[in-house]
Amino acid sequence: MTNHLRTATLAFALSAVSALTFAAGSHGGGHDEVAIGQPGKTANVSRTINIDMTDNMRFSSADIAVKQGETIRFLVKNSGQIKHEMVLGTQKELKEHYAMMMKMPEMEHADANMVTVAPGKTGEVVWQFTKAGKVDFACLQPGHYDAGMKGLVTVAETAGATGAAPKAGAAAGHKH
Repeated sequence: MTNHLRTATLAFALSAVSALTFAAGSHGGGHDEVAIGQPGKTANVSRTINIDMTDNMRFSSADIAVKQGETIRFLVKNSGQIKHEMVLGTQKELKEHYAMMMKMPEMEHADANMVTVAPGKTGEVVWQFTKAGKVDFACLQPGHYDAGMKGLVTVAETAGATGAAPKAGAAAGHKH
């Protein structure tokens, strides 16, 4: 009976967290896709960017430049001995998710904007950057974010990009 009670309590706690998370709009497709983009289609990948995650709590590369409308395949390798992940989001979302990970370190992810990678393995994220600006990424495993395992994607505005409205008075072939 004790195991049944524990299982029921765990199931209730997980469903409550899921419901709250879903209501808060930070999981299950509720990410601020307007700010960070949208899941990309493999057929539309314009280039692959290799990311290496290490146990010194750093991404290599941590400063990435893309163009608005571009669909990128991030090939994410874990060269370390412990689990790491790459999560794209706004700084606010990342901080909120990190706080949740500190409380539930074994939480598994299945969203298109993130990948969790076991030591020695490789994963990928295919993402389309629809809006010019900055998109943060981080490892949200407990302790990793605080240790500085963060990065930034700078999305350059491109006239005529998917989801982009050309600037008033901009020349048709003008690019930044």
